[in-house]
Amino acid sequence: MTGVPAAFLDRDGTIMRDASYVGDPKLVELLPGAADAVRRLNERGIPVIVVTNQSGIARGWITADDYDAVRTRLDALLETAGAHIDRTYMCPHHPEFTGPCDCRKPGLLLYHEAIAEFGIDPARSVFIGDRLRDVEPAAKLGGRGILLDVESTPPADLATAYERSIETAHALGMAVDIFLAALPAAP
Repeated sequence: MTGVPAAFLDRDGTIMRDASYVGDPKLVELLPGAADAVRRLNERGIPVIVVTNQSGIARGWITADDYDAVRTRLDALLETAGAHIDRTYMCPHHPEFTGPCDCRKPGLLLYHEAIAEFGIDPARSVFIGDRLRDVEPAAKLGGRGILLDVESTPPADLATAYERSIETAHALGMAVDIFLAALPAAP
């Protein structure tokens, strides 16, 4: 497949602090170095695609409007720092409340939508997040998965990553450095 490389990023615990089903835009806090990491991807012309599970909607803990307000606040904070997300794809489901779906990570539906919309080559792309489900699509799509070893990462996810030889990084910026270093230099 030919296409552009992309950075598929998780949202909560990767770009912004994981405030556990955040529905209040006042609680949006960028993680240290996250805006700079996104900006560096932007400067290289790499589409920044956020894929996020938001089961708080299915659980009735937040509304779709709450989610949109948080997304808008995150976008504004990134814009202030000279960075932007090209597109966000969100799954509002949870199997216990809405039944199974193909869009909930590690499902591939939202990734396939982004690949088609942006002309992405998944094999040249990176998949970064603080949960194993954020990086598992990399193996299925032939890309590079990097699990963040951060406060919100479950110890079991890290143990599985080590068992499967999945790369880890201590922050989004470090993961972006690893990814950009492997790409050909910008013309």
